[in-house]
Amino acid sequence: MEQRRTTLADVAAAAGTTVPTASKVLSGRSDVSGATRAKVMRAVADLGYRGRSGRGAVPRTDRPSLVDLVLSGVEGTWANRALMGVERAATAAGVDLVVSVARKDGDWLTRLLERGLRGAVLALVDVTAEQLATLAAAEVPVVLLDPVTQPPSTVASVGAANWAGGRAAAEHLIGLGHERLAVIGADRRALYTQARIDGFRSAAAQPGHAVGVEVRFIEWTRTGAAEAAAAILGAAERPTGIFACTDNIAAGVYDAAESLGLRIPEDVSVVGFDDLPEVQWLRPALTTVHQPISEMGEAAMRMLLRIMADPPAVAPREELATQLVVRGSAGRR
Repeated sequence: MEQRRTTLADVAAAAGTTVPTASKVLSGRSDVSGATRAKVMRAVADLGYRGRSGRGAVPRTDRPSLVDLVLSGVEGTWANRALMGVERAATAAGVDLVVSVARKDGDWLTRLLERGLRGAVLALVDVTAEQLATLAAAEVPVVLLDPVTQPPSTVASVGAANWAGGRAAAEHLIGLGHERLAVIGADRRALYTQARIDGFRSAAAQPGHAVGVEVRFIEWTRTGAAEAAAAILGAAERPTGIFACTDNIAAGVYDAAESLGLRIPEDVSVVGFDDLPEVQWLRPALTTVHQPISEMGEAAMRMLLRIMADPPAVAPREELATQLVVRGSAGRR
């Protein structure tokens, strides 16, 4: 016997509210209390409600030709490069783009739903299971660009080869003769941080490599990176090479080395990750792992457009290659 499909009435009953109120949540109406909105979103996720069509993120032709790029923040070059790529693909397809910032209050989701957009790219957004379920129930296709946490199998994503990039950084330092290494990362929960560190450790653990690796996690600021690096480099047995999981962290390592009177790369070698334009101001020039951020943004928008035109049975995943860019900050021991 075929199982009965979950209805909006089921969602309303589970949330302890009415069908019109549950409908308001899924359409982004603001005249719903935060507590009620949270209950409806939780019920949507728990019951697996998939919208009126029952197919989940299926585009509706009555929506305007608008898509949303939701960014975790607009500061720094990462966001700018992601925007460049997303906008380039949207313009080529004749689609208008709306840009939002995902602040911690979660209001970005309500605003997105209220606009009646045809789809959204979520870039570096720490999106919850409830938020993803709500978007699916509202039939808004989404693509996660550089997802912060492991996305469900039903959600499309585009990322970078972070594990391979971390491994390349370690292989470079080990190849230069370094035997005491350190890694500084931010946000230990993030997939990209974990992958970069895991890739780095995998190279250090290869047979024949007697390489020690110290790992530190910091708040995501250049000052926090400088403080952590100063503590590492001030130790009696300081590492001779540091892998910074972002270029901004690498800049903090430069600050710490200068404060301690250490020379780069003579006293300590540094490898970053991202290859942002800002690193051109560092001296010596930073050896780093290039992440194709603009190309990732473009790929995410193209993926979203494909999903909007023809929803696939299986959510696609795409991973773009990273590449080590050798400059002057890592030297031979």
